[in-house]
Amino acid sequence: MSKRTGLLLPLTIALIVGAPPRPGTASPSQGSQAAAPEAHALTAVDLDAFLDGLIPMQLQREDIAGAVVSVVKDGQLLFAKGYGYSDVAKRTRVTPDATLFRPGSISKLFTWTAVMQQVEQGKLDLDRDVNDYLDFKIPSTYPQPITLRNLMTHTPGFEEADKNLIADNASHLVPLGVYLGAHVPQRIYPPGPVPAYSNYGAALAGYIVQRVSGKPFEQYLEDSIFKPLGMTHASFRQPLPGALKPLMSSGYALGSDPPKPFEVIEEAPAGALSVAGDDLARFMIAHLQDGQFNGASILRPETARLMHARQSGPSPALNGMALGFYEQNRNGHRVISHGGDTAYFHSYLYLVLDANTGLFVSYNSAGKGEINPRSALYEAFMDRYFPNPAPPPAALPTAAQDAKKVVGTYLTSRRSETTILSVESAFDQAKVTSNPDGTISLTSLDNFNGKPKHLREVAPLVFQDIDGSSRVAFNHDSSGRLVLAIDVPILVLQPVPWYKNTTLSQTLFFGSLAIFALALFFWPLAAALRWHYGRPLELSRRELRARLLARIVSLMGAAFILAWIAYGAAAGKNLGVLSDSFDPWLRLMQLLGLLAVIGTLAALYNARCAWGNRARWIWSKLGESVIALGCLGLTWFIFTWHLLAWSLNY
Repeated sequence: MSKRTGLLLPLTIALIVGAPPRPGTASPSQGSQAAAPEAHALTAVDLDAFLDGLIPMQLQREDIAGAVVSVVKDGQLLFAKGYGYSDVAKRTRVTPDATLFRPGSISKLFTWTAVMQQVEQGKLDLDRDVNDYLDFKIPSTYPQPITLRNLMTHTPGFEEADKNLIADNASHLVPLGVYLGAHVPQRIYPPGPVPAYSNYGAALAGYIVQRVSGKPFEQYLEDSIFKPLGMTHASFRQPLPGALKPLMSSGYALGSDPPKPFEVIEEAPAGALSVAGDDLARFMIAHLQDGQFNGASILRPETARLMHARQSGPSPALNGMALGFYEQNRNGHRVISHGGDTAYFHSYLYLVLDANTGLFVSYNSAGKGEINPRSALYEAFMDRYFPNPAPPPAALPTAAQDAKKVVGTYLTSRRSETTILSVESAFDQAKVTSNPDGTISLTSLDNFNGKPKHLREVAPLVFQDIDGSSRVAFNHDSSGRLVLAIDVPILVLQPVPWYKNTTLSQTLFFGSLAIFALALFFWPLAAALRWHYGRPLELSRRELRARLLARIVSLMGAAFILAWIAYGAAAGKNLGVLSDSFDPWLRLMQLLGLLAVIGTLAALYNARCAWGNRARWIWSKLGESVIALGCLGLTWFIFTWHLLAWSLNY
């Protein structure tokens, strides 16, 4: 799972702050050419001192209630510790063995492992049409079928779908198959070429496991993964079983705020896991040991190795996708990983394959968002215990020239394209700018001090942070467009057509609101001044009616825009707003929008009447014309971003 509604692109790009270079390249933390750093011994004692100096500071700075960390090495739990509180009011401390956290999309790794178990048993084929395993049909939008391999590499081509994704009441849950059949997203890319992270795709895979195994998904995980690994403090059940419920950490927006309700994930296989740090360590050990743990086996060694092998990627110069895991290579070491976010819990799991080491961290609060604690911890962990002495690559002679070629505005491939939620993309675009020093900068790709990273060209159209190891690459797609690939291979950034550019879109949106607000402000004010000075409007009845209609349309347009601003703000604080219960409000908002669109004709007619009356003051004519332009701008915005879409399946 991941945070949505205006936060997707910043959150995703934040994941590549400190993103790893390819094996064999450098990762100097300050861009220094000083002597090679010396690795610290990875011991429990050193970890205790290191993490005790880092995590409490993160909790305090970011206003986070608590965190848990587990580190495994060579088949053993090397270190596990809780920090802060699972319940701030009761001062209940986090413990790694008996406090449950919600690791969000790390849940998918369990779903993908279950898929591979069924592949081993011959019940599933990674390259077979998923429709062969379903009791409903994914539409054949493209000739190529969607396969399990597509689902596991986030290349099925689904648009983003968020409705009913997270709730705070388990009584609202519907059976997984019923939900998936009723919420099939549109396919906006053919399977394979374009990565676009999909919670729906992971949930679909979990449902397929349920169907071919003959067991409810939650029961299958308990029987086939949790029990063999001895994970007694882990569950996908919602609500939690009675024995585990008292152990669940509260989730917080800020640690200083009141606790939030238990988050209920409708697409359970994509993010519903609740687990203790020690239990998740067992899962890491099993994957590091090719599916084996203390004599138990959850995967055959060859299956585990296949699951960990690189399958695809947006650029050979960047990290790629394995089967479910994605690469986060750093300091010359191959790392496979997965992040996870609910609204309040934020987690990451890293497996350093060639060092037989695993790291898991989870925070139970969203925090202030000034830094990315997970990335900061991972960078510091790798640079302390697995430093890389290799020098950074030199800049290409064409760096400054090529930097100018890639300047532009880009839109994430993981987006809603056909639904009302496509409006998020009007405010959530990335900009690449060229710097005077011949480098480029990318929106939201900042250093931990909040300053934009400067990336220089180190290979043809491949750019690396001059003070670190973040990388991006530019490739041409099948249409010849320049596509921006980042170092997290779950999406790419595509060039934005001019008519969807965020500058134009926001100008139309807020400009129209400003015009309507001014029209409504001066309407009574002008009337009062005319009454005071005894100067009535000298207009025909037709002109008076047209003028009145233009003000009414302005009122509807302003109400429509303000309603969307309020809806977006509410959804940003509580994803439960994106649910069926708000459909009547959305229909009311759409009615306002429809009336505003139809009313544009009245505003245009009013402007025509104003210019047709030679006796009218020039400023009056211009004012009526500006109102008409505001209505036209809003109409453009409404149709560009599908705000009147009939379907509310978003």
